[in-house]
Amino acid sequence: MSQKFVQIIDFETQRIDEVRALLLDFEKQMMAQSPRPDSAPTHRMMLTDRDTEGRHLAIVEFESYEDAMRNNDRPEINKLSEQLVALCTRPPVFTNCDLTDSRELK
Repeated sequence: MSQKFVQIIDFETQRIDEVRALLLDFEKQMMAQSPRPDSAPTHRMMLTDRDTEGRHLAIVEFESYEDAMRNNDRPEINKLSEQLVALCTRPPVFTNCDLTDSRELK
């Protein structure tokens, strides 16, 4: 059994509404694909730093590290990444994590 994998993307932008719209459009296109790519993310969260204006964190979950790497190789992901970087005020910082524990507490 493979271990779930999470990528944390730390980025800064003054154009968060454009980032959200771009992600929403992309996710709609991805969900409409039949079949949906096996390597596609299973969950995404977007966080806004309350203490640093314009700083955001995207947390993206995959079934496995291998799925995430296959997803990164897809041409449409490369295009999305280029579009997102163009909206940022600094290059994003990526942190790659194995998910070792997750639980709902309420």
